[in-house]
Amino acid sequence: MGKNKLRKFDELSHIDFVFQYPFARLRDEGFPLRGRWNEHFGNDHPIVLELGCGKGEYTVGLARRDPSRNYIGIDIKGARMHSGATAAQREGLANVAFIRTSIELLEHFFAPGEVAEIWVTFPDPQMQKANKRLTGTRFCSMYRRVAAPGCRLRLKTDSPFLYAYTSRMAALNSLPVVDATDDLYAPGCTVGAGEPWRDIRTHYEQQWLDRGLTIKYLCFGLDGATALNEPAVDDIPLDTYRSYSRGYIQMPQLMEE
Repeated sequence: MGKNKLRKFDELSHIDFVFQYPFARLRDEGFPLRGRWNEHFGNDHPIVLELGCGKGEYTVGLARRDPSRNYIGIDIKGARMHSGATAAQREGLANVAFIRTSIELLEHFFAPGEVAEIWVTFPDPQMQKANKRLTGTRFCSMYRRVAAPGCRLRLKTDSPFLYAYTSRMAALNSLPVVDATDDLYAPGCTVGAGEPWRDIRTHYEQQWLDRGLTIKYLCFGLDGATALNEPAVDDIPLDTYRSYSRGYIQMPQLMEE
């Protein structure tokens, strides 16, 4: 492990709103704030999660704009969240926390009814592995077990496949769609107008925009108790550009010129 990563891990260990709990520690000790996050934040404001938060751009960006909610970023990569955690510390944001753990362990950190909203920003679409899709039925079933009534999932993605899949999954399972667009920044698009998240763009989001890709957004409710069913996906085209490295994107609109 490089010295830079070691330095970042050491710095994270000294930030009191960053929690690093591997499974062995959860198994032996449990997580003391589960069901008691109001004690950490010192208020009873709604809790919003950013799953696979990376650098925590949404966690920190939303916290800056909306002090009426508490924002928690979750990622397994500590070196990534270092950027957001140190920014929140530097700015003295009291409504931010980070958890370094696997998303599969979500229920170890949150009690039933404790989460008001979930953001999933630019996840791997996992085109060949439905059970690893963060907007798939396996994960949405888990989200439901910690969700408060009226909890919504908000997806932003560059992936046409993931957008189509998630839209179909929501429709098949009668999960109410609140907002949806396959081109969030198209002229005249009013989705999210006036909301605090509308002008936040992650590092990768800006890369996709710079390369000519459109950003898709979908927001739907998670309420319900019946088992979720997987939709058929055989007719959904795969993302061709995912076959290439991030340094090269296949864009049909450019290849036609």
